[in-house]
Amino acid sequence: MMGYGWGMGVGGWIAMAIFWVALLVLIVWLVARAFSPGRNQPQSRQDSGWQESADQVLDRRFAAGEIDEDTYHRTRETLRSGRSPKSMGQ
Repeated sequence: MMGYGWGMGVGGWIAMAIFWVALLVLIVWLVARAFSPGRNQPQSRQDSGWQESADQVLDRRFAAGEIDEDTYHRTRETLRSGRSPKSMGQ
């Protein structure tokens, strides 16, 4: 005797497979997110309390294309000489 029916059928098996695959993907994603190396890093330099030196700011701005080469060299010389830009007439 076969019982009282044919079970959950093909649709039920497909739905159950989708449910378990989705549950496993969710668990793997949560574990990967919890243990990712960048998770505990500060979001920005300001959050970390770390401040760039004037040389580092100048180098970063030049590399990003915010200032041209002439400005970069003039400012670099100003920093090395210890003079302020106001005393140079700029």
